Amino acid sequence: MDQKKDSIVLCGANSYEEKYYLNPQFDNLPKQVKQELQIMCVLYVNDVGGILLLEFAPDGTLQFRTEAMENDTTYDEIGSVLKIKELQRTKEELLRSLELYYKVLLANGLG
Repeated sequence: MDQKKDSIVLCGANSYEEKYYLNPQFDNLPKQVKQELQIMCVLYVNDVGGILLLEFAPDGTLQFRTEAMENDTTYDEIGSVLKIKELQRTKEELLRSLELYYKVLLANGLG
C-alpha cells in the first residue's frame, strides 16, 4: 500500500489482517480520542471490508483512503462511500479537531 506523497497516516484498520494501527507520532492524543478513532476504523472495516486509512494531506486536511484486494468480492464499494460520508457527518467535530491539532503540530515543527 503506497502512501500518497507527503501525506501522513494518522491511523488505519485492515480487515484482512484484523489489525488497527495508530501512527506513533500521534501517541500523545488524548486516550478518549485514540479510542474513538480505533472504534471508528475497526467498525468501518467490519462493516465494509478492505483497508481504511485516515491521512493528513500536506495542507492538514484529514482524508479517508480505502483499498481492497483485487479479487475481494466481499468488499462493499458503495457501502464504503456511504459509510465515509456518514462518518464525516457524525464525527465532524472530532475530525475538525484533529485537523486543527495537526496544523498546530506542523506550525510548531513537530509534524
